Amino acid sequence: MTEQLRGRDFIATQDWGNDEIEIALETARELKEKFRHGESHRLLPDKTLFMFFFDKSTRTRNSFEAAMTQLGGHAHFISSETSQISHGESPKDTGIILSSYGHGIAIRHDLVPGEGNTFMREVAKWSDKPVLNMQCDIDHPFQTLADLMTMREIFGNDLRGRKIAISWAYAPSYAKPMSVPQGLITLMTRFGLDVTLAHPPEYKLMDLPLHQARENAEKYGARFEIVDDMDVAFENADVVYPKSWGIESLFHNPEEALEISKKYQDWICNERRMSLAKKDAVYMHCLPADRGHEVVDAVIDGPQSVVYPEAENRLHTCKAMMALTM
Repeated sequence: MTEQLRGRDFIATQDWGNDEIEIALETARELKEKFRHGESHRLLPDKTLFMFFFDKSTRTRNSFEAAMTQLGGHAHFISSETSQISHGESPKDTGIILSSYGHGIAIRHDLVPGEGNTFMREVAKWSDKPVLNMQCDIDHPFQTLADLMTMREIFGNDLRGRKIAISWAYAPSYAKPMSVPQGLITLMTRFGLDVTLAHPPEYKLMDLPLHQARENAEKYGARFEIVDDMDVAFENADVVYPKSWGIESLFHNPEEALEISKKYQDWICNERRMSLAKKDAVYMHCLPADRGHEVVDAVIDGPQSVVYPEAENRLHTCKAMMALTM
């Protein structure tokens, strides 16, 4: 089956079957072991990845660049602002030309609902090499794959019956993308986790991932529920994942969204809320977290936090997907 994955786009986890996701996770585990033991794994010698960024990045850019180097290839960093895309070059031209120059195209385009995923799929339509989603408006597939990998390392491969609380949390910095919680609810419902999503009424997620999460939960025998109380979500959870995101209708007016968010400054992951979860519950976050707003230092730096192993696994899931598709 691994040969069948060669050339495949990875734009949303929903596009891949469970058996294909399992192959990716097993490949990531194997490559992580090789990395830990200093064993060479140059599976993509002399291959080139073009990385387009429409947004700032730390973990995504560096995990992809490190992954390509360790696989024996090279990753080109391209800012949308310094490319001809900023002058209106079409996704068609971008897909055809860059796929003729190299072996893969990765794109991060996450800040405006209705744009990023559409752009990626149009590039993929014209590219004859795989297109990889480094985060769009709908999904952040490499992040959620790393999250699933991390949960399995902690709790074992069978996550059935485990509860994950995915909650909105207050952050004053900027209106953050919706893609992480949307990616979590669609992927975790496929792998046995009971998902509780919590948010204030204004912070509803997009209709498509909500529909997919409900369908996945029914198909795979999991639970998916939405509540408007952070405490309720945290009760008896095995995993808590509190994170800020913006309001879909206000991404063109972020100041208004941030003003609304001030009503919910008590939506913070603190020690009291962690005590509502199970004693062996873990705290997760895609990072960067707004310390003192989304989460207190005592939690993110405490014994239940797994944010750093979670961040490391971004390297290994990136590496696995590129090795399988490129």
